[in-house]
Amino acid sequence: MLVGSIEAGGTKFVCAVGNEDYSIKDSTHFPTTTPEETLQKTIDYFKQFDVEAIGIASFGPIEQRKNSPKYGYITKTPKAHWSNTDFVGTLQKELDVPMFWTTDVNGSAYGEYIMSTLSNEKIDSLVYYTIGTGVGGGAVDNGNFIGNVGHPEMGHTFVKRHPDDLDFKGICPFHDDCLEGLVSGPTFDARLGKPGKDVPLTDHTWDIMAYYVAQAAIQVTLILRPDKIVFGGGVVSEAFLDKVRSQFNQLLNGYVDVKPLDQYITMPLVKNNGSATVGDFALAIRELTE
Repeated sequence: MLVGSIEAGGTKFVCAVGNEDYSIKDSTHFPTTTPEETLQKTIDYFKQFDVEAIGIASFGPIEQRKNSPKYGYITKTPKAHWSNTDFVGTLQKELDVPMFWTTDVNGSAYGEYIMSTLSNEKIDSLVYYTIGTGVGGGAVDNGNFIGNVGHPEMGHTFVKRHPDDLDFKGICPFHDDCLEGLVSGPTFDARLGKPGKDVPLTDHTWDIMAYYVAQAAIQVTLILRPDKIVFGGGVVSEAFLDKVRSQFNQLLNGYVDVKPLDQYITMPLVKNNGSATVGDFALAIRELTE
């Protein structure tokens, strides 16, 4: 069996072909330009293979309700030229295979859920955050995604401001100082005039960021009570998560029981931000069997 994966990011598309063991047999990537050009490259790639189904994890917002006439669309996205794009419909016309359609972070969450299960971790639920150019989150509970009316927008929740960060307005064009507006990668440039990769972990900015990310972890801990919270994306490192765990421990203050924090707040099991590809393979197989 061959299945396909499309990780549709705002910067690049990663397309892959794999099997029922979630092993990649072939892959390619290309820049996200216009919908016409990018989706045609996607179609041309998959026409080389006899895939039985495709899992798609896309940047959003997207319409995921199957009873909506806009199902399969990217909707009101800030990504230039992509608003109101019929993503799934365009591919279906040319490829004519079953497709599972979800968000990029949901795809990653599902990939981590699958890999955790295969690693003999006894988990029923998982939350995945990506912190990079933007911030997003997805949640899986007993194999199903949380969110029916629409997908979660965990990057746009609000957090308590750090006392040393009150003069920073935030960079979210919709909310200023929501989580994304305070901890996404571009906030380093906005605060310090240089990218995060050039800011040492000893800089106090990382402590401020950890304070906000720990609050996000507390939010989902108290609302969803997941077995595990995974953080991926370009901003995240194990050293940064140590700061997050420390802040989480202080802020939660023993209110509810959680696993040891090095098992509860973790880096992805799938390396090189490949969680969505594994998730897409699994979701493509699920689309075939349901």
